[in-house]
Amino acid sequence: MNTDKKPIRGRGASDNPVNRFEGNYVDYDLDEETGEKPSPKTQLIRDASKSLITYNKSPDIGFNASINPYRGCEHGCIYCYARPYHEYLGFSSGLDFESKIMVKYNAASILRKELRAEKWEPQVIAMSGVTDIYQPIEKKLGITRECLSVLAEFRNPVGLITKNHLVTRDVDLLAELSEYNCISVTISVTSLDKDLTGVMEPRTSRPNRRLEAIRKLSDAGIRVGVNIAPIIPGITDHEMVSILEHAKEAGADFAGYTIIRLPHKVKDIFVEWLEQHYPDRKNKVLNKVLDIRGGKLNNSKWGERMKGQGSYAAQIRDLFQVHTNRLELNKRNLQLSTDHFIKDTGEQLRLF
Repeated sequence: MNTDKKPIRGRGASDNPVNRFEGNYVDYDLDEETGEKPSPKTQLIRDASKSLITYNKSPDIGFNASINPYRGCEHGCIYCYARPYHEYLGFSSGLDFESKIMVKYNAASILRKELRAEKWEPQVIAMSGVTDIYQPIEKKLGITRECLSVLAEFRNPVGLITKNHLVTRDVDLLAELSEYNCISVTISVTSLDKDLTGVMEPRTSRPNRRLEAIRKLSDAGIRVGVNIAPIIPGITDHEMVSILEHAKEAGADFAGYTIIRLPHKVKDIFVEWLEQHYPDRKNKVLNKVLDIRGGKLNNSKWGERMKGQGSYAAQIRDLFQVHTNRLELNKRNLQLSTDHFIKDTGEQLRLF
């Protein structure tokens, strides 16, 4: 194995694949003493976007509107389908995605303006549609908390998904939204193996902390569930039932799953990761992915990209259904309410 392809401590990717639009390659210099690449320091870059709410046109995604205070994600999940979005910004989907984070510092003020607009129709807003709203820098910046405060002010329903225990910091705002059936929180759990998590999702909360987050949110009366995402054949697929059982015991009320998808350069990043960490399983894993994706490592077809196709994908689907039924998950209606939305917030009323 080449020295420049060794894993980098605290990062998922090992280098920067060429940007598919610009054809450039920005690599990192090797350390003169060790001969290895150092972990690049995280850079925060101001995002000057004038709008915050974006709209989804994909028929297999269960929300229309979403907000993302950050672009790029320090979590460094090796399989992350959002990595290629960084290429639209002129960066790489590799180390750049994990270390060059675009920050919408004024996200909350933009959100307040957009919720006040006459054209806004109250609806569920998804948070973490692209990158995790509770990635490590949120602890310092608090932009996600500011946005939740605005959503609570307007009583606009919101669905959160995260891998980070930091979500429990905002239990007060989440509980306030819960009073009006305006909140649903999903904790993503890929594996219960902390060592695997450490190399696959290096800067995320470890599995026990995620289960603690489910328990704390549930104890506070907040609707919380688990997303087994992504299921990676030959790496994590054997853990589905155990994850469901642990999440249920912690207080999860609903569950979902997705199967790994590898768009654009994510394929190369993931294959390299397998060579570094699981060379003995590489062929088995890739062959199963090929089976699920119709002979390709990625199939972007709507309706198939999340769950896959073929006999193995069907086995996963059936196993999930059997055990969610057994554990009585997904029994209640998940519909959040827009009935309590208020256009004239307390801040506006204080002007009179």
